[in-house]
Amino acid sequence: MRLVKLGMLLIFAAALVCPLAFTRSVEGQGPTEAPADYDTFTSNGLTDPATFAADKTAFDAVDDTGEGLGPIYNAQSCRECHQNPISGGISQVTELRCGHEDNFGNFVNPTIFINDGQTSVPNRSLVNDRAICPGIVTGPDGVKHDFLQTNIQERVPGAENIRTFRTSLNTLGDGFVECIDSNSLVAIANQERQQSGGRIDPLVIQVPVLESPGRVRVARFGWKNQMASLLSFSSDAYLNEMGISNRLNPNDVTTVCKVTTDPEDTENDIDLFARFMRATKAPSRDNARAATADAQAGRNIFDSIGCDICHVMSITTAPVGTVINGGAFTVPAALGNKVIHPFGDFLLHNVGTGDGIVQNGGQQSQNYMRTAPLWGVRTRDRLMHDGESLTRNEAILRHGGEATFVINNYRNLSTNQKNQLISFINSL
Repeated sequence: MRLVKLGMLLIFAAALVCPLAFTRSVEGQGPTEAPADYDTFTSNGLTDPATFAADKTAFDAVDDTGEGLGPIYNAQSCRECHQNPISGGISQVTELRCGHEDNFGNFVNPTIFINDGQTSVPNRSLVNDRAICPGIVTGPDGVKHDFLQTNIQERVPGAENIRTFRTSLNTLGDGFVECIDSNSLVAIANQERQQSGGRIDPLVIQVPVLESPGRVRVARFGWKNQMASLLSFSSDAYLNEMGISNRLNPNDVTTVCKVTTDPEDTENDIDLFARFMRATKAPSRDNARAATADAQAGRNIFDSIGCDICHVMSITTAPVGTVINGGAFTVPAALGNKVIHPFGDFLLHNVGTGDGIVQNGGQQSQNYMRTAPLWGVRTRDRLMHDGESLTRNEAILRHGGEATFVINNYRNLSTNQKNQLISFINSL
């Protein structure tokens, strides 16, 4: 689909490592730290430099209509939504979703009409911000098609009164996240209930693994935990964010203005995207700030008031050789038995900020959101799922629901203690 240019080509401080990180594995060899760095040139060991560079080129590449872009879409490359400070990182870019509730309070996806009401996009909460029409559209053969009188821009219907923005998430280090054993996430959920006396009650859901039809796995990717594997994530994003159909999602959302043939990803770029994300290092800390007295005091406050219950510091990935994703992927040496420090639990919680949208989690998940992993949060200026909180203090105070007792603890801190806590967060 695109020409891949093959020629293009810290570990956390010891103070961050908790005893859990050094539990002995079944084979008798202890886990090791996952490599962490904002490094756009070398992988975490999964791939060689040339392969990593080629995969990054695919991740960064801009697609046009001849390659299947659209007809409705949000971005022209993966990098557009995952870029800060390097490819794969956090973003300030948002997507738009909407829907409504039926008479029984159940979320219902909208039907959105385009092309002056002649065509509908049914059963889809995502509203794409861009469209290739009206305009002159170039096909894969170079032929230009006149769609100047065709308007397919999606717009939120007035009746769809549940509306939200979603910021694009960090994907750096997600190869390690993918390799967390599902049982480990269930164990974390159980531990959180015990630590909080039941006040914190995470929702663990299982979702389809697209590359293994009929198989499911404990979810971990997306604000609603709608995905469990990076290949599934790549396939879903390629179709829904860029409008490019692929072998796992073979049909376009709409055929209006369409000039290509499904599936459009004939070179299986989704595999390159997934391999690039699997090969990235985890976000690293600002070790200079982390070493300051304020940040160290803030770390102790973070734990003492209960933030660490859901923002889990350390998780160990599955042993090398573990078969995951419904049999489609085997945990390699570069990703297996590694300790990561996400400051997140990859679980769904109701902390009073739910966006009202249901995806793969069923109606029970309507007001649940995935805990935002705090690794790399210092590179983000718009916080929470919708990007509507602009300071760390505002984001903390938006927490309620399950987190009410934690936020009450925060409110009782002195101004200096709050500043120390935020200094710690700004080191992540």
